[in-house]
Amino acid sequence: MTITAAQIDIWRGRASETQNLEFKAAGNQYDTRKLCRYCVAIANEGGGHLVLGIADKPPRAVVGSQAFPNLLDIAEKLFHWVGFRVDVEAVAHPDGRVVVFSMPGRPRGTAYHYEGAYLMRSGEELVPMSEDQLRKIFAEGQPSWLENPALKDASAQDVVQLLDTQTFFDLMRLPYPTDQAGVLARLLDERLIERSTAGFNILHIGAVLLAKNMRQFPEIGRKAARVIVYAGESKMQTVSDVTGEKGYAVGFSGLVQYVMGKLPQNEVIEGAIRKEVKLLPEVVVRELLANALIHQDFDMSGSDRVRACYQHCVLQYVLRKQMTNQSLRERFGLSEGSSNTVSQIITATMEQGLVKNDPNAPDSRRYARYIPAWA
Repeated sequence: MTITAAQIDIWRGRASETQNLEFKAAGNQYDTRKLCRYCVAIANEGGGHLVLGIADKPPRAVVGSQAFPNLLDIAEKLFHWVGFRVDVEAVAHPDGRVVVFSMPGRPRGTAYHYEGAYLMRSGEELVPMSEDQLRKIFAEGQPSWLENPALKDASAQDVVQLLDTQTFFDLMRLPYPTDQAGVLARLLDERLIERSTAGFNILHIGAVLLAKNMRQFPEIGRKAARVIVYAGESKMQTVSDVTGEKGYAVGFSGLVQYVMGKLPQNEVIEGAIRKEVKLLPEVVVRELLANALIHQDFDMSGSDRVRACYQHCVLQYVLRKQMTNQSLRERFGLSEGSSNTVSQIITATMEQGLVKNDPNAPDSRRYARYIPAWA
């Protein structure tokens, strides 16, 4: 694809650089080692562009770059250095020469490295990927935990008895089929079950969503929703501890109502009517519970720090507090010397669109506060 001067101006107009777009002035030359590192990191982020000849700070003036006059030569060297093809173009912008390196996204199940480092973007920095991230990438293409069987070789009658198919069709807003074959056909289409040599396999995702009783599936029983009510903010004294039985989809409404019933409430008078009002609206509780269920690590591939960061941020928000670097360090049990590591976790969580800066916080990285992205 030929990149035009108009496309360059569109990129310049973006609010900020992204994981897939990086600007460098590089007036006369650019270090080839840095070039290789950016090519690898951007490819690992799904592909994108490194643009030379443009200032990396707004308003991103075109300063022109004389780096790499022989484009064919640098393209051949890059293939040798990083192991994948990088397209290189020189764009004749009215304000100066712009050199664009276009990286493809990494193949599924593969991560690129340079000098042994599997690199990724983190804010304006290039950092090595964590062990958890690499493990997830290398597991891509393999069946996820949700696609594996929770119960093998079940009969058609077992499927209907173990899964709440009536509620499933109600949630889908579909009429309930007149025969069992129609029910099974829909479950097969939605990949909640699969055929086996002796009947049907109920997949983990089918059981997690639709089980009448999750304890009937040994591998998912521990995934059941659990609601603990503590006396005050401390976890020293438990008021109640209840574990649900139903799958997430068929039991979600009941879960929301149960949690709403446990929340404190105030009495207000509207006109001549006295009414009780919960301290949190139901829509917030629904969002909180839905995110807690969805953003869990079903593949059990180790500690998911981004997910833990998000959940901590949500919990702080519900408690009318804001997440800070210090509060997250305390959540992870880390020392003050781990502030940079925690900052990287917060940045990664923000890049995934899960949390954002508190607009009411001081404009300072030292005193930064964070709230859920949906707040």
